[in-house]
Formats: sequence, structure tokens, C-alpha cells
Amino acid sequence: MYSLISLPKFRHQIQGLPICNCIKTSSSGVHGLNFRVEFPGIFRTRQSQQWRCSASLITDPEAFQVGRFLGSYGFMNITSYSGFQGGINVGYSSEDVGKLRTQDVGEGSVKIRLYEGRIAQGPLRGTSVIFKVYPGQKAGGAEADMMAANELSTHAFLQSSSKEICQNLVILLGGFETKTGEQWLAFRNDGRYSAADYAKTASEKMTTALPADAFWNPFEREQTIGRRRYFVVRIFQGISSGLAYMHDHDRLHQSLGPASVVLNTKSEREAAYLIARLRDLAFSVDISLSSLEKGPGTLSEGLWRRGISAGAFNPIEKRAFGFADDMYEAGLLFSYLAFVPFCETGAMDSFSLQRLLESTFQLDLQAAREYCLADDRLLEAVKFLDLGDGAGWELLQAMLNPDFRKRPIAEAVRSHRFVTGAVL
Repeated sequence: MYSLISLPKFRHQIQGLPICNCIKTSSSGVHGLNFRVEFPGIFRTRQSQQWRCSASLITDPEAFQVGRFLGSYGFMNITSYSGFQGGINVGYSSEDVGKLRTQDVGEGSVKIRLYEGRIAQGPLRGTSVIFKVYPGQKAGGAEADMMAANELSTHAFLQSSSKEICQNLVILLGGFETKTGEQWLAFRNDGRYSAADYAKTASEKMTTALPADAFWNPFEREQTIGRRRYFVVRIFQGISSGLAYMHDHDRLHQSLGPASVVLNTKSEREAAYLIARLRDLAFSVDISLSSLEKGPGTLSEGLWRRGISAGAFNPIEKRAFGFADDMYEAGLLFSYLAFVPFCETGAMDSFSLQRLLESTFQLDLQAAREYCLADDRLLEAVKFLDLGDGAGWELLQAMLNPDFRKRPIAEAVRSHRFVTGAVL
């Protein structure tokens, strides 16, 4: 459990908000505890955990200026992992049915606010940032504090793990805490659009363009669909690269969804400059063997309950399950990107698509394809996944394999011919 330790001597006031120095993390004890992460105004302690991070964040106490409010959202998290309901015509053996699990995904209770801002002093003066605000304990409870601390420590670790920072992860620059206990994390502003924003825009264009002109120029239509296909592939290239980087450094994402992918543009004509970055690492899990041997943390208890139900008991099996669990979420995200941007508004959404794949067709993607092929509203999505002699369906089936042991690793997905764009 994380606890908050207030050190008033570091406090400074700027625009009515207390901002504190950002200090390098250390493993020295605090009040008898073995671990602490030192952050601007946030001092976290965790019992008996040995972890060191050498990442330096913003050190100037008056570095930040807060701008306008951008919006709010909730984290997507898996609330349960239940088995399919078998029937006499399901077509699976009893052993297969035991492996099938559905992820019940819901919006968490912790609401995040976003603000624009900038760095006002120091070497990074003028750098645009996006503030991600976690509510204090009074509003968000202990869970909000744990999520903020987990996101902080995960970014700090990943940003100090290699000489070159992965371009497909958002970059944490610093942050501060307010008097009410809110945790403000400052990320470099590499884009305000999410994959969900793009999909919504693309779907709206399908709605307005197609019915308005039944005789839409075939050449223009072909160009538009071609650009959309390339743009979606580019998004998923970034997602798979970011996920591969995290997995290579023994970290799971555990909150993958359309809103957790940041884009620097949503213009399909600018696809060559598109960079997709992963954010929302509050539920990230340390999956190193040393961490697994110490037992689950509060935020990872659900993951390991699902792992045990799937037959992952020892650290090696749990590690394999953790990677596979992330890949399942990535598969659901892939299916979202393959369908929603190519369908008219209302024809398909993330939850309907998940129910279709998991409940209706029990992850039989060939049967799902036949169903979608009969619906004209879904035809462009089917054609997209049909590219390369069905390469998209092949990849999607592998990522959503009912048996977690048969799902591909992130690096294999990253190099798949559909993701590399070889089928375009």
C-alpha cells in the first residue's frame, strides 16, 4: 500500500498551486520503510520492495504553468474474467471450453482530468505539456493515489531503462501535488487526439460521404479507403512497437484501449508523419521474475486471479500469462481499429464488437467473418482484414486465441506482414 508523506520544506506556490522540486528516486528508507519514489510533492513508500530508478525529472520548483481544461475520462480496466457458457452446438471440446475466457471491461471509478500547460523556466522553457490530474484521496480514494504512484514509477523506470527512449510511449517530464492532494503528472504534449477520436471522426466521414452521393467517384473512394487502411496500419505499428518495448523491459500495460493511444495527427493525409504513443500506465505491472516471486500488488490482483483460472501457477507461467493477457487486450484494440473507422456511425462500437467476437462467436474469427460479410455496413472492415489473403483475420485470430499459451508475443505481432504494411 502506498502512503503519502508531506515534506513542507519543498513547497512553493505558483498560480495558486503548490509545486515542489523533482528529486531523483532512491532506495533509502523513509520512516523505517525500504522504498520510496521521490517526486514533486509526492513521496511514495512501499513495504519491502527493492527497486531503483535514476531518472531525473523537472527540478525547477516554478517550472510549470497550467493552462485551460481539456476534458476528463476514466481508465478502462478489466473487472472480471469469466468463462463462456457452453452449449450442445458450440463445437468445442470440454478442454477447450475450460480455456475460453472473456474479459469484462469497465470504466474505473477514478476520473482523470486533462489540462494543457507549458514549462516556463529552464532548458525546456516553452515546451508544451499535457497535465494528467489524479484526484486526491478524498475524491478518488486510496486507489487514485496508488494509480498515480504506479504510473509515475513505471514511466520513470521505462525512461531510464535504455539510452534511447521509445518514441511510442508518452514522455513524463515532471509534476506536482496540490494542497488538496491531487497528483498532477506533466507529459510532453505530443498530441491531443486519441485513437478513439480518430475512429469517431473517420466513422462520421463514412456516414456523411456515402449516403450523400450514391455514385461516389470510384477512384476517389478507392483513394480514401486506401489512405484509411494505411493510417490504421500505422496506428497499430505504433501500438505494437510501444507494447514490445514495455514487454522487453518486463512491464505490462493492462489498460489498452482506444483512449489509451495518443496520436500527433488524425489527418489521414498526414499518415507518413503519424506517431502513435501509449499512455495510461496506471495499471502497469512489473512482470520480472524477482517481482513475481514477491507476490501480487494491489493493482495486479485481478490479473493473477485470471492467470490462476487459466492455469498459470508458477512465476514462469504467470509471466507468460501476463504477456498473453496484454496481447489479448491488444487484439481487441486491433479489432476496434479494423472495424469502427470503416463503418458508418452506430454500425459498430467497441463493446458490441467485443460481445460479437467473444459471446456470439466464441472467438471463432472465421464464423465472425462470414457474419460480417453479410452486413453491408461492415463490408469495408471485412475487406481490410481480408488483405494479404486474410492476413488481418489471421493476426486477429492469433491474438485472440482462447489458449493464452498460443498467443503471439508483442515482437511477433510487430513483425507480422499485416502490421508491417506488406499487404497494402
